[in-house]
Amino acid sequence: MILIVGVRFKPAGKIYYFDPGSFELSVGDDVIVETARGLEYGMIVTGPKSVDEDDIVSPLKPIVRMATSEDSEIYVENKIKTKEAIEICTEKIKEHELEMHLKDCEYTFDRNKLIFYFTAEGRIDFRDLVKDLAAIFKTRIELRQIGVRDEAKILNAIGPCGRPLCCSTWIGEFMPVSIKMAKEQGLSLNPSKISGVCGRLFCCLKYEAKGYSEAIKRMPATGWLVEDLFDGKTGKIIETNYLLETIKVECEGKEKEIRVLAKGDYKVIKSFKKENNRNSDGDEVLDRDALEELKRLEQE
Repeated sequence: MILIVGVRFKPAGKIYYFDPGSFELSVGDDVIVETARGLEYGMIVTGPKSVDEDDIVSPLKPIVRMATSEDSEIYVENKIKTKEAIEICTEKIKEHELEMHLKDCEYTFDRNKLIFYFTAEGRIDFRDLVKDLAAIFKTRIELRQIGVRDEAKILNAIGPCGRPLCCSTWIGEFMPVSIKMAKEQGLSLNPSKISGVCGRLFCCLKYEAKGYSEAIKRMPATGWLVEDLFDGKTGKIIETNYLLETIKVECEGKEKEIRVLAKGDYKVIKSFKKENNRNSDGDEVLDRDALEELKRLEQE
């Protein structure tokens, strides 16, 4: 077992493990650490704990020092300087007539590198731009092209739920999200209804995916035949509510009768292979264009 602390460099960034050494650290402490990019200013988000050696990437770098008031001033100053850097870089992009959109930039703590994040449709030849920026800022310049999900994380927009995006507020790493999750949760497979501001499937589909998968194994599916244990009437399941663990049944007889039965009020008399390729409108098959669009929205 190895003693580690978790450090985060951005409010919703990835957590990296470091060796606490002889420092007495707790959650919320600011520290200076050495990374592949140079010295960085971060915050302890995971207190000292022991983990298996197989769970970390070796070698584990040590905490350089506890952040001082001077370090905090440098960190704030770097944040202020990035605003000026964004304005200058935006002007240079226009001068070079490059088809790219600048989204953010950041200094490493020691100012040995200035990193610009941008989006573009394809590959961009920005060699001349880098030369101009290096001459202005007198430091190493890195231009990093990002995808639509990283762009949404930086912009910190408001989601359809009315709250700030999860990726901007607390998700450190993007999770894989698939069409199957939307199907199992009984959501409409209309791309406009299940995709976020980034144009990919909602990250929140992942939150309840495990619960729905387990419920699907326990609950009968649409189309199965069941018997009401109170009066012996049989009917076909037309809807299953996996959260409430209830089923809606269309009973046999001269007149259609719809019943809602809870778990324990019925028994299955005939089952069929479960199919989760129906949307909320009852459509079993999607046209080719819709399937291709949904496949594109999957987060891998």
